[in-house]
Amino acid sequence: MSNCIVESTKLEQQNVNLDAIQLAEQKATLRERGICVIIPTYNNGGTIADVVARAMHQCDDVIVVCDGCTDDTLLQLDHLPSKPVIVDLKTNRGKGTALKEGFRYALKAGFAYAITLDGDGQHYPEDIPCLLKANQKHPGALIVGERKDLDKAERSGGSKFANKFSNFWFYVQTGCNLRDTQTGYRLYPLKKLHGLSLLTSRYEAELELMVFASWHGVELVSEPVNVFYPPREERVSHFRPGKDFARIFVLNMVLCFLAVVYGLPMRIGRALFTALRTAYSFLFFTFFTMFVMTPLVHIYLSIGKITEKKRYHLHCILNFMARFVLHYHKIPGVKCTIDNPHGETFEKPAVMICNHQSHLDIVPMLAQTRKMIILTADWVWNSPFYSYVIHNAEFLPASAGMDAIMPHLKSLVERGYSIAIYPEGTRSPDCSIARFHQGAFYVARTLNIDVVPMVIYGAGKALPKHGRKLRKWPMHIELGKRMSPAELTAIGETLKEQASWMRKYYRKRYTEIANKVEQDV
Repeated sequence: MSNCIVESTKLEQQNVNLDAIQLAEQKATLRERGICVIIPTYNNGGTIADVVARAMHQCDDVIVVCDGCTDDTLLQLDHLPSKPVIVDLKTNRGKGTALKEGFRYALKAGFAYAITLDGDGQHYPEDIPCLLKANQKHPGALIVGERKDLDKAERSGGSKFANKFSNFWFYVQTGCNLRDTQTGYRLYPLKKLHGLSLLTSRYEAELELMVFASWHGVELVSEPVNVFYPPREERVSHFRPGKDFARIFVLNMVLCFLAVVYGLPMRIGRALFTALRTAYSFLFFTFFTMFVMTPLVHIYLSIGKITEKKRYHLHCILNFMARFVLHYHKIPGVKCTIDNPHGETFEKPAVMICNHQSHLDIVPMLAQTRKMIILTADWVWNSPFYSYVIHNAEFLPASAGMDAIMPHLKSLVERGYSIAIYPEGTRSPDCSIARFHQGAFYVARTLNIDVVPMVIYGAGKALPKHGRKLRKWPMHIELGKRMSPAELTAIGETLKEQASWMRKYYRKRYTEIANKVEQDV
């Protein structure tokens, strides 16, 4: 019996340690992404200490905006072992003003996002990880915490009507269908907040923020969150049915007018620019590949014999085009940055591996060196747009099998060419790093050459796998440290171990890059 108790205690301690590690990682991620928590409060002395303590357990950066509190709220906060940042408004100015002051403080402190939740205990700070995951999946979006089982909760008739009334008019004003526009649990992209100077002072300001965000093209995403409604006699509410309904009615009339003269033209203009950006890119690509590049290459190669020098010149042209597109931002709306901390030049042949998200991935691959061969998918190999060019550039179809194409790869490496391979094999539809196949590491081992990892961020955001629109999004390229065959063997004796280790490396670096870049999207 005693042995069972000891083992049970050890297991519980292991779980506690695991939870502590996960919590530390969560806090680090929140800080890396520039996310803070803002809690506006007015006379919530009975609940504020518990709410703030639980929020600080989830996030180290908590800002409490005391909106002219006249109870013991400040005293309760002073007794907390971990102190939040307190923005003290000496007079009660309303939730809208409290949020505005909290946002301004957060922006000045360098935060990119703010999670807002109420101080009355209705919101669960333990749902902060849900909003964090939604932010990682939808960077730059305004995440709306949709309260679960809202229809089953014991609420006043006025509260139920207010939410339905708000949902209806929000749809009329923006064309977006949200089920819970009255929730105070949200994640705001601070650098995309519009209309702060026009914001009303009361709690309807949260609706205004969403309306202005939608008009300016900010993605709105619902994320289910828990909600707690205490017994009626314990609730603290500052809602004034007569006055506040009148304010909401007037506000919605104003917003409906602005939706016609401002919001709708903004939406139409944005859709038009997106369509023009996509059409321009597609037409430019089609015209250049089919009516410029392919005919010129055909003429060049048909004059005399196809020599090694001619093939090299073809690669020089491809490399020049790729570098021109990247360095002069010729993909509309896609600004590219390149980080090469180790000074990689590819003077010595290597296997370059790259995560795969989009059609755009091929551009940075070709831009790295004039001597780059890419293993392609069958549809690329057979494409009417550029099949003639890539055949003569000696690109090879991966579907032929590594053993079948290995003699060709060996000859190319001996001639000084590097081999570019997508270890995932196919584009990721959601930009996640999928399982790595072993082919790239098999080539490196067989040919006894180095591996150079290249991490691409943003290509799949700008042009997703199944997307038909070219979005405005930054792209970042990072060239990692070259790894010799001996170093690859050190991380894993088998090819499977090497592929698994490299995938973990890619997931870590991609997340770190995303955390940094997505603060400014």
